[in-house]
Amino acid sequence: MKNKKIPIAKLGKSHGVKGWQKIHLLTDFPEQFKPGSTFSSDKTDLTIEKIDLKRGLVKFKGIDTPEDAKKITNRMLYTTEEETRENIKLKENEYFWFDIENCDVYENGKKLGRVKEIERADVDYLVINTDEELIKEGYPKRFLIDFKRHVKDVDVENKKIEAKGAIEILDSLK
Repeated sequence: MKNKKIPIAKLGKSHGVKGWQKIHLLTDFPEQFKPGSTFSSDKTDLTIEKIDLKRGLVKFKGIDTPEDAKKITNRMLYTTEEETRENIKLKENEYFWFDIENCDVYENGKKLGRVKEIERADVDYLVINTDEELIKEGYPKRFLIDFKRHVKDVDVENKKIEAKGAIEILDSLK
């Protein structure tokens, strides 16, 4: 889906008397938050005037008082897949989560399922909807694999992930 909104930050309470407020990042790419950057919000676009990521503070253009800041407290900031691709340069073997979602997962040529979403904890888990054929064989409808431990190869263009050790996880749940 093109132009899908991706949440990347949540605005917190106002800070000080000049319209600064707390910003809670929901992204692995803080470099996209810089003066002049504009993000869509729930009702309007907001452009960063100043930012202090070390202190977790942001000041938007036109938000100049604590009262102004309070009006946008708890709002989400969004970007799109296109803007993310344009603004973020990935290193080798790094992927955007939206590219991983909906990839088919295989191990040794056998289709295990499709990535539904990513759960982030101390470890990044892929939530996989099990392939229908495997469900018919008594496997669970859904299972998790640790991205770092169980993903051998990712082919974003063909929406294909090669796993290792995922069959053992499925077998243990049967």
